[in-house]
Amino acid sequence: MLKLSRYVLYDILRSKIVIAYTIFLFAVSLSMFQMEENSSKAMLSLLNIVLIVLPLVSLVFTTIHYYNSYEFIELMSSQPMSRTRILLSEYAGVAISLLSAFLIGVGIPVLLLAPNDIGFALLFSGVCLTLVFTSIAFFAAVIARDKARGIGFALLLWFYFALIYDSLVLLILFSFSDYPLEKITLLLSALNPIDLGRIFIMLKMDVSALMGYTGALYKDFFGSGTGILFTTGIMLLWIIVPLWLAVRKFRKKDL
Repeated sequence: MLKLSRYVLYDILRSKIVIAYTIFLFAVSLSMFQMEENSSKAMLSLLNIVLIVLPLVSLVFTTIHYYNSYEFIELMSSQPMSRTRILLSEYAGVAISLLSAFLIGVGIPVLLLAPNDIGFALLFSGVCLTLVFTSIAFFAAVIARDKARGIGFALLLWFYFALIYDSLVLLILFSFSDYPLEKITLLLSALNPIDLGRIFIMLKMDVSALMGYTGALYKDFFGSGTGILFTTGIMLLWIIVPLWLAVRKFRKKDL
């Protein structure tokens, strides 16, 4: 599995797409810190990159890579090698390449210019979101045989998590505003990894006062050790469950 993962990683780096992605993240991160004297404002700008760009790139790049590697996957399936091992090796290679791009492009500037709780929260959320949406992309690619349909499904998932979900939550909160929904919003945040990452970072920025009573509830919960364990556990579930579903489908799939 390790040898296969190294081959996948080498093949990805040879395409130079990940290198360009790394340079883009590094240039944007440095620009944010240079334009803002206050590092907190720069981190707020980087927050949009982490919450919007990272999931989109992870979804699209992973889906395209899967379909471009389909012949190689078929070849490996004809060898005495389990399909679970093949897909997990593909996942490891893609995840490591995307994580390396993020940690170099964003991690180095943050650790050099803003090595504080906000910076570490940003890096933690970025790592989790990269792994989460790589898992979701593999699930989307495995269940859709056609490349265009698979990429379209991946984009639809990004559109849902990044934009539509927040509108649905606001609609629910507005419709049932007469009822105490503070604790329910904790559950709703767990159903969207992007929202979970956003809340986790913003509370480290100490802007919960702008969020009213709900913000105070978030701070009491997510700011505690239990809240950190909750965030980590939910992110792990978002990583493991889609990948497990993808492996399960891939093992039964007629290649």
